[in-house]
Amino acid sequence: MTKNPFINALSATAYIALVASFMFYGKNLFPEVDNVLMPISMLSLFVLSAATMSCLFFFQPVQLYLDGEKKQAIDLFAKTIAVFAGTTLFIFLSIFLLR
Repeated sequence: MTKNPFINALSATAYIALVASFMFYGKNLFPEVDNVLMPISMLSLFVLSAATMSCLFFFQPVQLYLDGEKKQAIDLFAKTIAVFAGTTLFIFLSIFLLR
């Protein structure tokens, strides 16, 4: 939630890496759950992730927009998306290059 698109995008990437690592390694840490708590926990994680990504991508641009700095708001949002797209592309390239 800064005005720095690199920090915003890299924070989103770090959050995704944390959640994905937890999901990948969590199956070894916890016993299998065969009850209603698993879908509840997954939906809760989805909502938490949506809220976290909304804060990282939209909060500061909306603040700027409401303060009348429309161009700066659009620039920040676009640059954050561009940096995040770059990190996503880097991750995909890493997958293909490390095979």
